[in-house]
Amino acid sequence: MNFHIKHDSRDIYYRNPFGAVPKGKKVYICAVTDRFLEIYLNIIYFDYTEKIVKMSVRIENYNKYVYYHYIYLDKDYVGLINYFFRIKTEDGGYVHYGNNSDGLGGQGQIYNSMPIPYQITVYEPLKVPKWFKQGMIYQIFVDRFKNGNSNGEITNPKHNSFIYGNWQDEPMYIRDNQGKVIRWDFFGGNLKGVIEKLCYIKSLGISAIYLNPIFKSISNHKYDTGDYKSIDSMYGDEKIFKKLCEEADKLDIKIILDGVFNHTGDDSVYFNKYGNYDSEGAYQSKDSPYYNWYTFIEHPDKYDSWWGIDSMPSINEMNPDYVNFIIEGKNSVLEKWMKLGAYGWRLDVADELPDDFIEKIRNKIKSINNESILIGEVWEDASNKISYSNRRRYVLGRELDSVTNYPFRNAVIEFLTEDIDSYTFERKILSLYENYPPEIFFSNLNILGTHDTERILTVLDKKGENKIQFLKMAVTIQMTMPGVPLIYYGDEAGVLGGKDPLNRKTYPWGNENKVILDFYRHITALRNRYDSLKKGGIEFYHIDKDVLCYKRTINKENILIVINRSEHKSFHIIADEIDQEISALEIKILSNQIEL
Repeated sequence: MNFHIKHDSRDIYYRNPFGAVPKGKKVYICAVTDRFLEIYLNIIYFDYTEKIVKMSVRIENYNKYVYYHYIYLDKDYVGLINYFFRIKTEDGGYVHYGNNSDGLGGQGQIYNSMPIPYQITVYEPLKVPKWFKQGMIYQIFVDRFKNGNSNGEITNPKHNSFIYGNWQDEPMYIRDNQGKVIRWDFFGGNLKGVIEKLCYIKSLGISAIYLNPIFKSISNHKYDTGDYKSIDSMYGDEKIFKKLCEEADKLDIKIILDGVFNHTGDDSVYFNKYGNYDSEGAYQSKDSPYYNWYTFIEHPDKYDSWWGIDSMPSINEMNPDYVNFIIEGKNSVLEKWMKLGAYGWRLDVADELPDDFIEKIRNKIKSINNESILIGEVWEDASNKISYSNRRRYVLGRELDSVTNYPFRNAVIEFLTEDIDSYTFERKILSLYENYPPEIFFSNLNILGTHDTERILTVLDKKGENKIQFLKMAVTIQMTMPGVPLIYYGDEAGVLGGKDPLNRKTYPWGNENKVILDFYRHITALRNRYDSLKKGGIEFYHIDKDVLCYKRTINKENILIVINRSEHKSFHIIADEIDQEISALEIKILSNQIEL
C-alpha cells in the first residue's frame, strides 16, 4: 500500500497544546494522509492499559485527509500517555506510525512492527520558587573548596586518615588489594572556608550554593552518612552552619543540602558495624531500634547495600520509624536543618527512593517553607524514567521541582566534540522541552560538570590549544539555555580532572585561570541582566550543521545566540533575515570567533 502520512508532535497543527499538559485538559491529535484510509489511535496509559479508537476524518482537498481525535483527560489523571497510529492495509493487516527511531519527538515514521510511541506528560500544576528558577547554583565539595582556619590547620582530623601536605596536591585513593579504601584522604576544607568566600561566590552571580554532604561521616565524600543530625567535625558544627546560612542570606544566597536517604554508612549511629558509636546499631543486635531500617539476608554480615558496596547498607525508606526520623517526626532531619537555615535539598540517587518517600519529603519541606526547593539526581530524561520496573513520577507535579540535567550536558559535549550536529542538538533539547512540565523544564539544573563527572575542561582537552575557546562556547550555551545553570566549584577557574578522585581537586586559590574566570563573570552577568535568558522562550534556527543558532525571547526582549564549532568554516549572517523580531544585525562568524 503506497501512501504518505505525517504527524509532528511539536507542531500544534498536529498536536495541541504543545508539550506536557495539565491534568483535566484535552489534547487534539491528528495525522494527515494523501489518500482515504482506516486509521486508529492506539493510546497507552500510565498503568499500561490501552485504548484503541477509530479516528474521525475530514477532507481538506482532493489529496489531503485529516484524521483526528480528542483525548479528554480526567480531572484526576496524572501520568504519561503514550500513543501511536495503526493504519489498516488492503490485505487486512496493519502498519504503524509512531515516534522517530531515536524517540526524540517531532515528525515520526512508519513501522511494520510495534513502533516507538509518542509521549504526552500529564501533570499536576506546580510552582517552582522564582529565586531558584531564575537563579544560578554553585556546587561545593567542602573538603576541597577552602580551609577557613586562620592558621591553616586541619579541624579535627580523623583517626587513621591521610592529610595532604600541600593544598595543590593531586588527590588519590589509598586502597587495599581488593580495591577497598583503607584510609580516607583529606585536604581540610570546611564551612568557615565557604563563609570566607561568599563574596567571591556572589561575584559569579550566584543565588544558591549546593553543598555536597556535610553530615558526620568517615569518608571525604560523606555519602556514607554516620549521623544525620550532626555536622562532620572536620567541617564545623551547627553554630557554624547556622552562621553560613545567615551570612549567605545577607548576600541573597540560599543554601541547599545533599540528602543521602537511600543508605547510611556501615560506620554510623544506626548500623554501627565497628562499634564506634555509643548506640546499639542494627549490625550489633536484632533488638536495635534501627534493625528494621535495613534488610538482612543473614544477620549480621549479609545485608542489602547500595550497588553491593558493603560500607553503604541500604535503607528500607518506607519503614515508619525511618520516615518519622527523616521526614515527619518532631525535630526530624529535614526540619532540624531547615530551621537552621537550609532552603532546599538535592536527593542523592533519586532512582533508589520510592515515589511515596519523595512525595512525603516534598510535602514536608513545603510545609516548613513554601519557598523551599527539591532537586533529584536523575541521569536520564526524568519524565519517562523507569527504575526497578516502575515508571517514576518525578516530574508530575507532586515530587521534584528540578532534576540534574545530564541529558543537557551530554548534548553540549556531543555537539562541541562533533559527535552530533546542531540539528540533533536541537532535537535533544526540544525533546526535553516537549516532555517536561514547563515549570520543571525551566528549573532543571543545567550542568557541565559535577563531582560524578570529568571536569568540562578535561572533556574538551582533545581540542588542544582551542580548548578554552570551546569551553567558552560550552559555558555560553549553559548560560543562555532554559534552565538553571550549575557551576561546579573550580570549573570557573580552569580546574582540570578526569574521573573520581581527579574531578575533586582543590580550588586553586591564587592560581586561577584569569581568562576563564573573567569570562564566567562576564557571561553570568549577562544572564542575570536579561529576563529573556532567565525565563524567555526558545526558538531554534537552521544555519549549518556546525552552527547552533537560537533565540530567547520574552515580551519585546529578543536575544540571538550563535555558536560556530567549526575551526575552519566561516559564516555571514544577517540577523533580521533569520527573524524579523531581531533588529538589523550582521553577524560574521570566523572559526569560532563572532564579530558583530
